[in-house]
Amino acid sequence: MIKTHNPRLFMSLLVLTTAMLILSGCSFSLPVRGQVENSTETFLGTATGFKSRNGSMEVITNKGSHCNGTFVYTGSHMGTGVFTCDDGRTGPFEFSYQGLTGVGVGSFGGSKFTFTFGDKIQG
Repeated sequence: MIKTHNPRLFMSLLVLTTAMLILSGCSFSLPVRGQVENSTETFLGTATGFKSRNGSMEVITNKGSHCNGTFVYTGSHMGTGVFTCDDGRTGPFEFSYQGLTGVGVGSFGGSKFTFTFGDKIQG
């Protein structure tokens, strides 16, 4: 218990502690690994999910393209999103998950890709 005779200091500590507790449980990030079909192009990155049932994904391909995506959880253990890459490719993706592991498929630039994400991905 913090003992203080300064009410302003106590309120500042209370607000700071509450904010830290709230922010610490708002999101989680997982590694992502994928492959563009019929190509040598692969990608690695991170997916971040939020309590608000949406999230973002950032990946870099082995050819140097940076891609960002946003997604929403559409149901129990499913979601959809859209990628946009700095080389002009864009496209939709969908995924399913169980716990902290999942798989997905999508397309960008006319090419299909598959990906996995979660706590069991090796670097």
